[in-house]
Amino acid sequence: MIILASKSPRRQELLERIGLSFRVMTEEIDETMDPAIPLEREICRVSEAKARAVAPRAEADDLIISADTVVCIDGRRLGKPASEEDAKAMLRLLSGRAHEVVSGVCLLRGDRCETRAITTKIHFRSLSEKEIAAYVASGEPMDKAGSYGIQGLASIFVDRLDGDYYNVMGLPLCALSQMLSRFGVEVL
Repeated sequence: MIILASKSPRRQELLERIGLSFRVMTEEIDETMDPAIPLEREICRVSEAKARAVAPRAEADDLIISADTVVCIDGRRLGKPASEEDAKAMLRLLSGRAHEVVSGVCLLRGDRCETRAITTKIHFRSLSEKEIAAYVASGEPMDKAGSYGIQGLASIFVDRLDGDYYNVMGLPLCALSQMLSRFGVEVL
């Protein structure tokens, strides 16, 4: 059985999109990252911690998939906004600039664990204050790293990207399918 250690509806949708059967199992963990440690290492550590937190409730042969996603600009890590003002500030920071979306993915089965960090570079066009206010008023950015969801209304902000589009949604499907293959799960 595949277990997704995430409450994210986007991650669930993406696994369904590639035809995987799974069940959701989550535990709360401390997702605080140390800014002195390279982001790729920290994001893998957090994604692994999510998988290990549910492992005691899983069967021995279950395959646990977990992930964590962070938006990064100028070395600053942007998580989910704490308020509407915080969301507006993040969107102003991203406006007219390039930033990175980094996801850590972990696959865990018994003692076998594989983690990987995937980076996608996103270029936002310049956003007006009216657009930022309207987008935040929609409620869409409030549960998303960097205060936006590329699959929703914010799709009109993205001028171009370099990397895995699905990584920006929170689960890099290309890398995940390669990792799954190494665990004996073929997507196709």
